[in-house]
Amino acid sequence: MDYATEPAHSDRLDIQQAQPFNAEPSAADLVEFSLTPEELVYCRNHGPVRLFDEETYFVTFKGGEKGEVRLSFAQLKAACPKATIVAALQCAGIRRKEMGQLKPVQGVPWSDGVIANCRWGGILVSDLLKYVGLPTEGNVHVCFESYATLCQDDTYYGASIPVEKCLSGDSSVMLAYEMNGEPLSADHGGPLRVVVPGYLGARWVKWVDTVILSSEESPNFYQQRDYKILPPTVECKESAKPLWGKYPSMTALPLNSVVAQVARIADNTLYVKGYSTPGASGNVAAVDVSTDAGVTWQPAKITYQEGKWSWTLWEAEISCDAAHGTVHSRARDTAGNVQPHDGGWNFRGVAFNGWGVRGW
Repeated sequence: MDYATEPAHSDRLDIQQAQPFNAEPSAADLVEFSLTPEELVYCRNHGPVRLFDEETYFVTFKGGEKGEVRLSFAQLKAACPKATIVAALQCAGIRRKEMGQLKPVQGVPWSDGVIANCRWGGILVSDLLKYVGLPTEGNVHVCFESYATLCQDDTYYGASIPVEKCLSGDSSVMLAYEMNGEPLSADHGGPLRVVVPGYLGARWVKWVDTVILSSEESPNFYQQRDYKILPPTVECKESAKPLWGKYPSMTALPLNSVVAQVARIADNTLYVKGYSTPGASGNVAAVDVSTDAGVTWQPAKITYQEGKWSWTLWEAEISCDAAHGTVHSRARDTAGNVQPHDGGWNFRGVAFNGWGVRGW
């Protein structure tokens, strides 16, 4: 694969893998902003990053009642009104490094910085489906594909979601061309990427150039043989092979929280700051923190939350005389679910959500 022509990447990121370029910021930097600035948005790639000209960019739609429809970037923007939504993009492997301390896992050793909370602007997929003629019968999956750049494990990158997710009134699945009011950069899938609020980033296909309405899920490697939670008895690639097809593709990631900063602001007071993300059952309702391994908990103050799909920022001041120790965090959602003490282990190292933890 040719990586020589990639655009320059942000120097604010910690590189986890150079080729493909996979890099993340520190959580401490992230929580300084409600909306994540471009230079702190993590980069997750399965192949080279490429630059594309909006003037020559097309998206092909297949499977609709109008047959195959090919629209230029300009035609897409003209066909449907612009929509905006704030949503947190996060990698399925967030906190994989922590899970790997329990037992080795497969994948990029991500810390807690592979998350970005952004205001996305683009075209609602529900509007596009009406434009190309949504099938009125049968079980429908919306398959998103990108043939725009080379890929490690397949001939293209693909993912799919149920059509109901696109048609839900509060979902706002879109083909986005803006991030925080600016044109989407190449590093983050520009000129056009999928945004699926509430779903893991593996479904947010970058450089999307094909949309297919199908009775089946995407057959792509990243939908069928990756980004699935296998049982803890699976410890290697060989034992995983016969099981990939028996487990569902991941959608929403679980309720989570991260302690991003701990600082002493007085002899007996710690200042703690972090973020939390909702699972599938409802938004984050509260975050608690502890300096005694969960024997006692104190409520944190929520300082930011915007709509249903954003992350939640929180902070707390804790009375503590100890010179050294550990702060834990746990989140609770509107359905009453509480973040578990231990995140379950799986071979692929995805969906880790044990209590947040940071020492001082």
